[in-house]
Amino acid sequence: MLASVAIAPLNHLLRGESWARKRLQPCAGKTARFRLPPFLNLALTVQASGEVSTASSGVPDDAVFTLTPRLLPRLLAHEEDAYREIRISGDSAFAEEILHIGKNLHWDVEQDLSGVVGDIVAHRVVQAGDRLMHWHTETIRNLSQTLVEYLTEEQPLLAKPIDMHGLVQEINALRDDAAQLEERVIALAADRLQGNKTPL
Repeated sequence: MLASVAIAPLNHLLRGESWARKRLQPCAGKTARFRLPPFLNLALTVQASGEVSTASSGVPDDAVFTLTPRLLPRLLAHEEDAYREIRISGDSAFAEEILHIGKNLHWDVEQDLSGVVGDIVAHRVVQAGDRLMHWHTETIRNLSQTLVEYLTEEQPLLAKPIDMHGLVQEINALRDDAAQLEERVIALAADRLQGNKTPL
């Protein structure tokens, strides 16, 4: 079910970017698996058109991409360093094509939403989403930097357990927020493709 929800907006993006489909067409028949433990394990097969479909059961993976929840907001923000932290195995040439497309494929959310909720509301939703994504990314970066400074300068290797527990809770909350944001974006895209008007 998750695959069908993810494929519709992904193919919608690919149909709007002919360059991306042309890059994928030579990879027709190859399968890429995307792992986000414990939330996602999705295998997609490239079609002759350059679009993708759910991989058939038992088909071997040509490339496997494994990422962690903390990478999601950074990848959605197209941070170059985040792509380097994805663990990749398998066909390196195929993997590089997918990474290149991932870095350069941009969803015009505002244009798609405007057809559902109107231009003004769509603009405000996109602005709010951009601010939220920026906040997530900056907060994670600041928390990481603060922790490193604390352990290396102020209290080397003497971080209090209660402080570490609080930090872990904050990071877990950020991870959950990022996952909810991703689910909402996928739901909006799926509803848009089906012609539904989901309240924001």
